[in-house]
Amino acid sequence: MGAGIGRELELLRKEVVDDLGDRDARYIRRVIAVQRGLEVAGRALLLAHGWHRNLARPGARRGRAFGRTVWGAGTASLAAAKILENMEIGHNVLHGQWDWMRDPKIHSTTWEWDTACPAAQWKHSHNVVHHTFTNVVGKDRDVGYGVLRVAPEQPWHPVYLAQPFYNVLLALLYEYGIALHDLAVEKVATGEKAQEEVDAQLREIGRKVAWQWAKDYAAFPLLSGRSFLPTLLGALTANTVRNVWAHMIIFCGHFPAGIATFPEERLDGETRDEWYVRQLLGSANITGGPLFHLMTGNLSHQIEHHLFPDLPSNRYAEIAPRVRELCERHGLPYHTGRLGRQVASTWKKIVRLAFPGG
Repeated sequence: MGAGIGRELELLRKEVVDDLGDRDARYIRRVIAVQRGLEVAGRALLLAHGWHRNLARPGARRGRAFGRTVWGAGTASLAAAKILENMEIGHNVLHGQWDWMRDPKIHSTTWEWDTACPAAQWKHSHNVVHHTFTNVVGKDRDVGYGVLRVAPEQPWHPVYLAQPFYNVLLALLYEYGIALHDLAVEKVATGEKAQEEVDAQLREIGRKVAWQWAKDYAAFPLLSGRSFLPTLLGALTANTVRNVWAHMIIFCGHFPAGIATFPEERLDGETRDEWYVRQLLGSANITGGPLFHLMTGNLSHQIEHHLFPDLPSNRYAEIAPRVRELCERHGLPYHTGRLGRQVASTWKKIVRLAFPGG
């Protein structure tokens, strides 16, 4: 099963790489322009809400209704901007998907994204560790993110009884969970990592979080005058919506029923074909339309992303039917389903594995 699949996939990758050009460059620049427009609009609407509140007569019912509409529109626009920046832009730029353009402003070595996790730390934990050791229990730190039991091979502990509850907390604070992900503090006790290295990483995270909080929770709210708290709440809501959305999409790509995990022994002498098969068996897609795929950062095509993490994300939808046909021909499953189905399947697994057994 899967013999020769690596060569076929590499030929497909080469076909896409050879075809990259102006339309791809226009795509990412257009997405960045839209994202920045949404952010400016969101910030402006939240400020306008503040200025309107400062000028409105006390008790004016129509003015209050208008203010709530402006606040809602500003918050929604800012949330959409943050989702786009993290998912379709930041995640994919940091994967090196657009390095071929040789644009220093849209490059994996220069991009810093709007989230608590420093780009350099994320590139190590995600690009290097996760995409190399995908779903290998004990090697891939994304298997449960160090706090969840999502595979029966993970030893059970009574603390996992609470995992449905702290998974909700993880969703709400997802950017901070990702920020702490690369610390691997458990390696200090084993001597695999120096405490000084952890301390340096924490200082870097602290600087990034301080900048994010100063921007979202101080500078813009202060510009709103008497509307400081509603503007702060708008930014907090936008960040929370972004966190919950990212958590949901990423979990649906890695943890629904049927997704395989592997023992470390699987890595011994692993061939290129076997590496590709591991990516296929360890990933799941989510069906949807073009706007949905855009807002997921095209991680709704998680299978294609894991096969080709450095291919521009706008090409995943094009090659997905060919990857699916290739899987059918090689007798391999191609896990995909609607968002609701994948969410339900993921939560069912998290609840089931909170208890002993599998």
